[in-house]
Amino acid sequence: MASSAGATRRILRVALPALMPAVAYTAYRFDLAQAMKAFFTGPGKYSRIAALVLVLWNWKSLPLAWTVRVWNAMIVHLILRKHHAHTPDKLFHPVISESHVTLLEVDYNIHKSNSTYFADLDVSRTHLVSHLLSRGLRLTADNVNTKLVMDPADPSRPAKGKLGIMLGAVGCSFRREIKPYAKYEMWSRILAWDRKWLYIVTHFVEKGAVRPKSWDGASFGPTRKGDGKPQDWEKKIHATAVSKYVFKLGRLTVHPAIIIGASGLLPERPGGWVTTENGMAKPAEPVTGGTLDKAGSTTWDWRRTDEELKKGLEYAEHFAALDEIHSLFDGAEDGALGSFGLG
Repeated sequence: MASSAGATRRILRVALPALMPAVAYTAYRFDLAQAMKAFFTGPGKYSRIAALVLVLWNWKSLPLAWTVRVWNAMIVHLILRKHHAHTPDKLFHPVISESHVTLLEVDYNIHKSNSTYFADLDVSRTHLVSHLLSRGLRLTADNVNTKLVMDPADPSRPAKGKLGIMLGAVGCSFRREIKPYAKYEMWSRILAWDRKWLYIVTHFVEKGAVRPKSWDGASFGPTRKGDGKPQDWEKKIHATAVSKYVFKLGRLTVHPAIIIGASGLLPERPGGWVTTENGMAKPAEPVTGGTLDKAGSTTWDWRRTDEELKKGLEYAEHFAALDEIHSLFDGAEDGALGSFGLG
């Protein structure tokens, strides 16, 4: 993800100056006002207008639209916007993104097809990781200079390679259908992490049904007043998904806590958050430790982060256990029912 954004930045530096003369000449020769007039008033205008409305309302299902949505999230957060200065108490806060059901997403049950949730998840997760971890991703992408992760083969040298973020698994539980053209929101936040994986939970929520108590930094819209959750809020959840990401520097797996910490989101903790040498990840297992002072203070310290991490790991560990299901594949040792087309 971050390496893709870096490649985009380099391409834009070369392509934009080269394309400017052609764009300027086209703009000079093209009569936009005349073209618009012909489109909206010429023969067949009603068909063209209807087609335009249909395309605009269903644009997210058009070819390459998914690529535009995902790259938009990366470019906006990693290149165009100033990197945030969130503090550790914001680590588990959600990012909210809005979408709607298009005609091409509707199945024969006349609601949003289950398969289309996963494309939306890609976009929502990209917004979360590109925004919340932007500082850490930038520093890790420049690891040769920042030396966040050392080469396990030679601990005196920084690890080399392009930074990549790979999706390891997604699981989605469907609760309530979403009708055609209905608007909804995706609330994505960090659930937990272990020595290899970063777990993200996403809730699909009816648009406007739930509002955050406050916004971190700039205002993005109305907030809810009063304490507690809205009445019948559970009935507003359409689906909930869990995903897991792994961070790579070349072929080296990077401990998620390194990138989270480099983003300024981890308070100091006795013994640190990375308990493996040189930041190299080992098989997935919990990373929490120590005892939590239940009395605690109202300030956010490592105990508060550790407590939230443990809560998330209770669910993440069950999700991670599903990786073992691959071992159940036996190649139809006792036979197969058949092989059918149009699959």
